[in-house]
This record gives sequence, structure tokens and C-alpha cells, in this order.
Amino acid sequence: MAGSRTHRTRGIVLDHVKLGEQDLIVTLLTASGAQARAVAKGARKPGGRLAARVELFSETDFLLASGRNLDIVSEATLVDPHERLRGDLERVSAASASCEVARLTSFEDAEDPFVYPLLSRALKAFEESTDQPHLDLAVAAYVFKVLAHEGWRPELDHCIACGDPSPMWFSSAAGGALCESCAREVPGAEPVSPSQLAWVRALIGSTFDQLLAADVTSEFALWLVGCAHGWAATHLDARLRAFEFMLAL
Repeated sequence: MAGSRTHRTRGIVLDHVKLGEQDLIVTLLTASGAQARAVAKGARKPGGRLAARVELFSETDFLLASGRNLDIVSEATLVDPHERLRGDLERVSAASASCEVARLTSFEDAEDPFVYPLLSRALKAFEESTDQPHLDLAVAAYVFKVLAHEGWRPELDHCIACGDPSPMWFSSAAGGALCESCAREVPGAEPVSPSQLAWVRALIGSTFDQLLAADVTSEFALWLVGCAHGWAATHLDARLRAFEFMLAL
């Protein structure tokens, strides 16, 4: 594209939309934290030069040319294809759910240097997970971390309504922990144990390395990822279809 303005960016491929017979519109989380959309011409053509470089969840260095409406992918070089996610339904579903949340927590022309490395590390954690409980734990951690960073941090230390220091209920709609008295006024609030609240706190404050080495039961991990889904769906005000599919497996 002679004469076009071009720029380079690294991006994680969050989503695809078909365009015509052979092209794709790809949604990227760029290294700056801003979201971008670009046309990858011929990406659906078997054996096309871009096909393997714009697969979902791939981290790729892009040369983008400014087009009339959307940027055009001129060049693409794989940085990390996250190959261990491929061909594994549970890992693919975990990555899809997290990229769905990433798409809803990033915006065009809104840079945020925290969100790209967080998603990149989460995708690597999904590859490193040795069993389903730790895969669930990694998804839940990503969701709570990115939403806490965006301003939706749950209150876990005391009742969010009255300040009682010994909350025993939790509500995504209310914003976190509740005492028994206040929980009566909140539809959908559910009882929780101190250890459950401590785990949610750990998801936000612990590293992925620490969480992947943690001792967690399948029942506890399933509760945590379900809690993360409820938290994200409530505060992003969206139906998270990929997340729902993951939970249904």
C-alpha cells in the first residue's frame, strides 16, 4: 500500500469476524493496552501467509497500514502462538472466556500498560496448568485481577453496607461481602465462608506462579470461577457467552 501511513504494534488476537470470502477483521489487545481492529487480507485462505499469524490467542508483531475505515495488516510475525492451547477444549475455552473479558475491559484510544502483560501471563498460565482446578483458578484470577484494576474490586474485609467486620455472605450486585442482616435485603446474595473470601482475596493479590502451585480442590476452584463469572457479568453488564460455555463443560 504505497503512500499509506504505517505503524508497528504487538497484539494479542482477541476475536475474529469474517469479511468476504477470504479476509478477517481481527480485534487486538495491543501492547499499549488499547484495543484495535484491522483487516487481515487472505487470512481465511488455506495456506495464506497470515492464516497462522492471526489465530485466536496468538501474540504477534504487526505492521499496520492505515486504511479508509480500518487498519490493514501489512506484515505479521509470530511472537508466541500459545501452541499448548490448541487442540485442548478446556484450555481453548479458558482462553476464549478470558479474551472475551479482555475485549470488554479494553477500549480504542485508551492506553493502559497493565492489561496486555496481564492477559499474556494468563494465557501462559492456562498452558502451564496441570489439571482442571488450576485452570479454573487461573481464569478466575485473571478476571478478578483485570476487573479490580479497572475499578471493580470486591469489598472482602467487612460488610459493604454497614461495615460489620465479620461478613458471611457475598453479592456481586452489592459489590462484595455482606453481613447476615444486610444480606437479607439483597436478592441473590449467597453465604460464604471466611476461607472462600480469603481465596477471592488471594486471586487478586497472588501471582499466577503462586496460584498454580496452590493446593485447591476441584469444588473450591469451580466455586471461584463461577464467582468470577458472576462478578464479570454483573459489572460489565454483559452476557459472557464464551465464559458460559466454559462453565458448561
